[in-house]
Amino acid sequence: MRFLLISLFWLASLAVQAQEIKILVQSSPLAGFQFHAGAALWERLQVGAALTLVREPENAHDSRAVRVEWRGVQLGYLPRAENEAVAAAMDRGERVEGRIAALVSHKNPWRRVRIEVFVVL
Repeated sequence: MRFLLISLFWLASLAVQAQEIKILVQSSPLAGFQFHAGAALWERLQVGAALTLVREPENAHDSRAVRVEWRGVQLGYLPRAENEAVAAAMDRGERVEGRIAALVSHKNPWRRVRIEVFVVL
């Protein structure tokens, strides 16, 4: 983790202008898509669409839960097995962003939406 942070700061120092630097920190399926508004919104979702990530530290099922929303509507969560680093970054006040990386018509809901999460420097 220390090496990653040092690398991030080094990359940030390379920026000549005051521009945002986005570093991909996670690419994963969207968990819980079938239990939320995903089916109703499927036709409106697009690859590249911005997603809002919301920390849910009081979530009864997962204290590291990160809810994923599109235009204010819940689509699901970051997978429990992969949410620790993003939750910790959010808890430290780091800025994170999400986007839809892939949409696939598949009967398995775990394969329908792939999301990417970025730390913004």
